[in-house]
Amino acid sequence: MLKQRDLDIVLIAPPDHWHALIAIEAMKSGVDVYVQKPISRDVAEGKAMVDAAHQHARVVQVGLQRRSTPHLVEAKQEFIDTGRLGKIALVEIYCYYHMRATENPADSAPPPYLDYEMWTGPAPMRPYNSLIHPRKWRAFMEYGNGIVGDMCVHMLDMTRWMLGLGWPSRVASTGGILVDKQSKANITDTQTATFDFKDLRVVWQHRSWGDPVDAKYPWGATFYGDKGTLKVSVFSYDFVPAGGRNAVHRDVTYEFDKYPEDRTEKDLETHVAPAVRHHMLNFLAAVDARSKPVSTIEEGYISTASCILANNALGLGRTLTWDAKLQVVVGDEEANRMLIRPYREPWVHPAHIVHAL
Repeated sequence: MLKQRDLDIVLIAPPDHWHALIAIEAMKSGVDVYVQKPISRDVAEGKAMVDAAHQHARVVQVGLQRRSTPHLVEAKQEFIDTGRLGKIALVEIYCYYHMRATENPADSAPPPYLDYEMWTGPAPMRPYNSLIHPRKWRAFMEYGNGIVGDMCVHMLDMTRWMLGLGWPSRVASTGGILVDKQSKANITDTQTATFDFKDLRVVWQHRSWGDPVDAKYPWGATFYGDKGTLKVSVFSYDFVPAGGRNAVHRDVTYEFDKYPEDRTEKDLETHVAPAVRHHMLNFLAAVDARSKPVSTIEEGYISTASCILANNALGLGRTLTWDAKLQVVVGDEEANRMLIRPYREPWVHPAHIVHAL
């Protein structure tokens, strides 16, 4: 398709391990890119994508749609930008969806329609089974970054956007497969990650078992300020001032009057339809104006890489100190080697082509 030279936009939504190679080829071909989150499977891929966007002057929007969610934009403007929360020193972000695969199917031959060799691409080759395809590949770290890379990246990015944060200085994580030890899935069912931002801590937790802490907020964020608390999700937000009086609740902003097809579109989650729509419209406007969209590749890189660092910290069993200027883990060669994972031949990691990490 790229060789046809008549494309304006490439929308990249395969498994995470394919994002970087496709995005960089598109940018080299002069095409603007909408790439889903997380932007990459390792840190070095993300840096190579940023470098490619700069080198080829491409507009890149990352599918971190909380930046385009109408009721969350309102919450940011009303309660954070105005200072009504006061000093914010802690943000809890979380997901309690039972989204981790629990099956244990036997390995089998891939279906005849699937070129499993090409589907695997640069990722490690593992025996095919029905947990991999279609749409269940997130069960394996070979292709993605677990629930942290899938769900934490949204809430961490939203927090960074709302509070104007850059890179965390330190990242730590604990957890593992603590409950469901029977499934073939190798992603964690329980994980906590802490992201340090000077005098602010952002703490992630996911459990793919048990009940959520608040049934109304199974996936969301809670901002704690000395003047109030703000709880947000894709469904709603609640602001409670210190003392509890004059609380404010707002539900998701639907657009059924303007877009009645939202009610009938197959597989559409209606509560996020406005966010998806606003995010795409923002991207198209940026393409036309040759300007920066709301979720740039630079911001997507920070949020994605921070989540990958959390997974690496879990694997190493220690806190990682990140030097944002040098793009390295301070004083930890083992952790730095994990910033780029080996590619399966004949695929070549873009970091070896686009830049030297």
